[in-house]
Amino acid sequence: MSRRTTPLREVGYHVTASALSLLWLLPIILVVVTAFRSFDDVAQNGVGGLPHSFTLDGFAQAWTDGGAAQALINSMLVTVPTVVITLTLASVSAFALARYDIPFRRTALLLMLAGNLLPPQILLVPVAKLSEVLGIYDSLTALVVVQVGFGLGFYTFVLHGFMRAIPAEIQQAAVIDGAGAGQLFLRIILPLTRPALAALSALAFTWVFNDLLWAITVLRSEDRMPVTPALLGLQGQFVSQWNVIAAGSVIAAVPTVAVFLRFQRHFVAGLALGAVK
Repeated sequence: MSRRTTPLREVGYHVTASALSLLWLLPIILVVVTAFRSFDDVAQNGVGGLPHSFTLDGFAQAWTDGGAAQALINSMLVTVPTVVITLTLASVSAFALARYDIPFRRTALLLMLAGNLLPPQILLVPVAKLSEVLGIYDSLTALVVVQVGFGLGFYTFVLHGFMRAIPAEIQQAAVIDGAGAGQLFLRIILPLTRPALAALSALAFTWVFNDLLWAITVLRSEDRMPVTPALLGLQGQFVSQWNVIAAGSVIAAVPTVAVFLRFQRHFVAGLALGAVK
């Protein structure tokens, strides 16, 4: 009986998984196909209709007239420094809290975690006012500072748990060999933490690059807007040109997909390195 039911279960599993995968991919496929269609094709046959022409005009309009090029530059100017600064500070603080007996270290971790549990909506006005007082309002620097401040606690908490799981014998052996705190961090702990850093780098890049709330809170000039707020402006500018809006969405998604695929390989390599060590 079991031999007869097992193939049926496998077929049912694959059919269900394929249907769910298709359901999940359908909106993405629709956006990509619409991005390559002409405006006349979309207007005549509808967004959900079968395409009758393919063109790159939508991408050209989104890139030049829609300001996608400048928006991508702004996003990279915010995202790259934010990820580097946040993970650098988080790795250093997590190393100190995980490997050394610092007074009130548990309290510090709980405070960092509690800060991330606050709803960001109640902090919009204080953050905007504070950026005005500091003289950085309506600048990319303000957005970098905000993103670093709100991401530092979570990344420190995650890296602390990973570093704390590293056997104490490794640190003791390095100390016996004469390694100082700096050498212990750079040559021992940090390489073993590479899998967590790779995963957090991909997540941090995605979160910061796709952020909308903090961008519209501390920025006002259109030429300084990152890509996600720029997409809102693109929808208002090309309200009926769905091919241009879809093309802008595809352009905005390319960097995050590329970074995720790139860091996925680093994640696997770092995991293997940590296992060998």
